[in-house]
Amino acid sequence: MDIAKVRATAFAMPLTNPSFPRPPYRFYNREYIVISYRTDPDALRAVVPEPLLVADNIVKYEFIRMPDSTGFGDYTESGQVIPVTYEGQPGGYVHSMYLDDDAPIAGGRELWGFPKKLACPKISHEGEVIVGTLDCGSLRCAVGTMGYKHKVADSAAVHKALVEPSYLLKIIPHVDGTPRILELVRYRLEDVQVKGAWTGPAALELFQHVTVDVAKLPVLEVISASHFIADLTLGMGEVVFDYLEAK
Repeated sequence: MDIAKVRATAFAMPLTNPSFPRPPYRFYNREYIVISYRTDPDALRAVVPEPLLVADNIVKYEFIRMPDSTGFGDYTESGQVIPVTYEGQPGGYVHSMYLDDDAPIAGGRELWGFPKKLACPKISHEGEVIVGTLDCGSLRCAVGTMGYKHKVADSAAVHKALVEPSYLLKIIPHVDGTPRILELVRYRLEDVQVKGAWTGPAALELFQHVTVDVAKLPVLEVISASHFIADLTLGMGEVVFDYLEAK
């Protein structure tokens, strides 16, 4: 394969059989369990990179079931999103994500810079309770429970929250181990259709684990919980801050 063909062909690794297809990626019947909780403000400030600013001492813990996504298939993920501001605009900093499928791990990391790692999250419906769990190997790292559809939520408010900008810290190392790409990336969810949304009582427990470190943002108080289903497209990102060029 000559140089010109390499340039024309290259999209993602491996060159001749990439780990994920080209975007766009559309998600159907994406099911969210989002439990908002109060945490230690010092712990938040220790993990949120400037120039993002912590908006409040709140974390949104998410369990997300994706049964039908173009390109990425059927998988589940779980993680933490921190409300922040950037240049005065509210958004969310994606601090951690754990999921059970190779293609969205590779694609999420390489394209946008999502902080994705391999683990085993699940959402299950057990009678009147929705249960979200996150395991790594034989150990439980998180468990969230929520009452099933206790109250219909404001779908417009859910839609507004979904289309707010989100931020990622994209890190790609050079071959010598130093950073080659170190960027703050902003992305949005697009063409969002909220198909149902509910609120209810919830509980959340996070457990210490050396590689799944969700418990470093401890649960001090559960504030609220929402359960909703939506169709959406994962929009491509834009670089808003380059740490290697910053003075």
